[in-house]
Amino acid sequence: MPKLKRTPLFPLHEALNARCVDFGGWEMPIQYDGVIAEHQAVRNAAGVFDISHMGEIMVGGAHAEDFLELTLTNRASDLAVGDAQYSLLCNSQGGVVDDLYVYRIAQEVFLLIVNASRVDDDFSLLQKLVVDLKKDRTVNVVNESDDLAAIAVQGPNVSLFIDDVFTLKGLITVDKPTDLTKNQIDVFIYEDANVYVANTGYTGEAGFELVAPNEVITQLWNRIFDLGKNHGVKPAGLGARDTLRLEMGYPLYGNELNEKVTPLEAGLGYFIDLEKPFQGRQKLVSQKNNGFKRKNLGFVMTSKSPPPRKGYLVYIDGDQVGAVSSGTQSPSLGKGMGMAFIDMPHALVGKEVEIQIRDRYYPAVLSKKPMYKKDD
Repeated sequence: MPKLKRTPLFPLHEALNARCVDFGGWEMPIQYDGVIAEHQAVRNAAGVFDISHMGEIMVGGAHAEDFLELTLTNRASDLAVGDAQYSLLCNSQGGVVDDLYVYRIAQEVFLLIVNASRVDDDFSLLQKLVVDLKKDRTVNVVNESDDLAAIAVQGPNVSLFIDDVFTLKGLITVDKPTDLTKNQIDVFIYEDANVYVANTGYTGEAGFELVAPNEVITQLWNRIFDLGKNHGVKPAGLGARDTLRLEMGYPLYGNELNEKVTPLEAGLGYFIDLEKPFQGRQKLVSQKNNGFKRKNLGFVMTSKSPPPRKGYLVYIDGDQVGAVSSGTQSPSLGKGMGMAFIDMPHALVGKEVEIQIRDRYYPAVLSKKPMYKKDD
């Protein structure tokens, strides 16, 4: 069995008595004080996640924008320098190779933040597509994942202290992190190193994601905790990250997404521009015109139940109509909820279903995403 990889922050997790698990080949903290406490810290104050297992791929060159236009489902050409967008990388059959974030950090340079388990697949496919699409284009694809680490700082209190992490103005467009609007990125200097700071996240709360060289990530983590100690900041593990993203209906690769699921089936049509060419477009155009057999929707349990889990079957009037892709007991809603692939034509918001949990059937209702809203 291959040895698990560890992030540069692993010694801090050990010192905090984190419980760690294998996550995509990485030994990552699943929880510190407990999933519910960490979840509530993010919803009500501030939580800090080690997301250094995520991958960073740089795409640069005079034709980098053109290349990404032909590669990803969303329009990279819409991004001004300092802007970001969610996008998808598909295979030739329209299946999702990965979902990722694209940041334009210079006119001819894009930073792609990709899923930990997909770094090698993404990098290999992008390299192949550079060759296939090259013609006279100048494009460089570089995997910088081994040299960079990342932290997510999420929650309503983050804005009270994040600006004090840095003493100098941003190098792209803004003076301080709180000047960044949603889906904006800038570069700030910390300990003589460039740190990418983006107003993005995977929790549904306000916050920032910071990407920095391995050499300074521990000092950055400690600085954030020093500044946030009077604002309720807590370390948060992947357990809370999962319950937070689930309440928002955000997909997880391997659950809602894989190479046999298209973005339309996953309910991500908003992030596809069928008016431009990209790998897998033809299949998605066909699905858009002719329909598809299943769709991913949210669901909320309507009575007390054990937590729904991935793989549990969904029924209507005794007939199986789908399966749960992700499920949990929602700390914010106080009830079971999750996402499921539902066969057409049953994939309708408001539809009443039953979910088989062990040997019993529990009622639920199909829901729009997100399943949790701040004023609930």
